[in-house]
Amino acid sequence: MQNPAITLCMIVKNEARTLPRCLASVRELAGEFVIVDTGSTDSTPQIAAAHNAKLSSTDFSRVDFAAARNHALALATGRWILTLDADEVLDPAGIPLIRELASSAANAGYYFQRSNHGASDKPTQDHVVRLFPNRPDYRYRGRVHETIDDSILAGGGRLIPTAIRIEHEFASTPESRAQRNQWYIGILKEELAENPNDTSRLDFLAAEYHQLGMFDEAVEITERVARLRPLDPGAHLRAGMYHLLFQLNREQARRDFTEVLKLRPNDPEALSFLQVMDQQELVHQQK
Repeated sequence: MQNPAITLCMIVKNEARTLPRCLASVRELAGEFVIVDTGSTDSTPQIAAAHNAKLSSTDFSRVDFAAARNHALALATGRWILTLDADEVLDPAGIPLIRELASSAANAGYYFQRSNHGASDKPTQDHVVRLFPNRPDYRYRGRVHETIDDSILAGGGRLIPTAIRIEHEFASTPESRAQRNQWYIGILKEELAENPNDTSRLDFLAAEYHQLGMFDEAVEITERVARLRPLDPGAHLRAGMYHLLFQLNREQARRDFTEVLKLRPNDPEALSFLQVMDQQELVHQQK
């Protein structure tokens, strides 16, 4: 029997409310469903079985989302991997392009555009790699905020943006989101205790502090990342933005933005921030 072109790989826990809609959105696209359950106590496993999924479970007593995702990848037989979370739905307009991409032999991971809809917040947008070749060296890393991007690049692949969209619906309250932020911070700190210079983990840690409004902590982390990635203009740009907007340290922010321009001349964001700062200082001098 020929291997399917696309395997959908998922990890789930107590997703009975959202899983049917997610699976329905890819029913005509994925020839194989691989679903790894991390401890459901509702009807999630039965729903997965009803969709003829290849269902497996994994020990999640030590939280490790990358390990769970990699367990799913190891069970996949498709030539390409498509990943979704249970509270996500694929926009059907993207199906023809996914089929086209999966018919090629390209060594690339493809970014999808994700719209995140909360209970009351305005939707936010981000980009996530959700389609990539099924290769044994392409594996996720990170116990939380797990990513496969670096693995694809290390394997000689490219990361390519697409217009394929997924809709992400989450109904968490501000209180539950704050609890999750604190939970993730604890795990990220455990990872950093093992590898203090892992800047990808530090980037996520700064984001978690930011979401909790812990801006002094976020500033400290962005400074640390800029020191560890001295040739990365983006790291200096983020440090400058934090110094300016959340710490009101205009002198350090100016140094940060100046460093960005040394590394990336004519960077529009750094130039814009410096221009605004110059205008504000001129107005202040004229008073």
